[in-house]
Amino acid sequence: MAKSTDELHWRETYFILFPQDRRPQLETVAKALSEANAHYQLENLADDDGGLLQSMLVESHEDHAAVEISYEVGEGVIEQNLEWAKLLEADLLPDQLQEMIKADARLDVAHFERVPAGRSDPASPKSPFNDERGNDEWGDDEFGSEEDNFEMLDPTCLLTVVDALSQLTHGLTYDPASGEILS
Repeated sequence: MAKSTDELHWRETYFILFPQDRRPQLETVAKALSEANAHYQLENLADDDGGLLQSMLVESHEDHAAVEISYEVGEGVIEQNLEWAKLLEADLLPDQLQEMIKADARLDVAHFERVPAGRSDPASPKSPFNDERGNDEWGDDEFGSEEDNFEMLDPTCLLTVVDALSQLTHGLTYDPASGEILS
C-alpha cells in the first residue's frame, strides 16, 4: 500500500485523438474505469458545465502507478495532430490517417510511477549497502537486495485507462515514445 510520503514521478504520456463531439461524460468515464478495476481510486474529478470530462487522476496502488487524464482542445491540438499525421502517414491505414486529420481534441494520459519520497531515480533504486559512488559493497546483484523494498512499476493501469478512453471516444491512441498508433 502506498504511504502518504510517496511521490509520483512522470514516466510517459499517451494521447487519445478524436473529434471534440465525441468527448465523454465524466460520469461515463468514472463508471468505465471503476468497472475495469474496482481497486482504482478516482480522484480530482473535474467536468465542464455540461458534465463532460475535463480531468481526473486514477491511482492504482497495486501497480505502483497513477494516471492523470486531461482534456485538450484548440488550434494547438489541431496543429500537433496534423504534424503527427504527416510524420506517421506512411505507417497509417487510410481510415486512421483520416481520423487523425479530423481529430480536433485529445485526452492527454500521463503515466506516473509511485516511489518512496526522496528516491532520486525510481528506475534504479539505491541499495542501503551501496557506498557513496553507488557500488554495492556486499556483492549483491545489480537489482539490489530484498531489503530495498523496491516495487516494480506495472503498466496495467495505464493500458487499462488508455483502452477505456479509446473505446469511449472511438479515438486513436498515439504513443509518441514509440511513434506508433496503438490498436
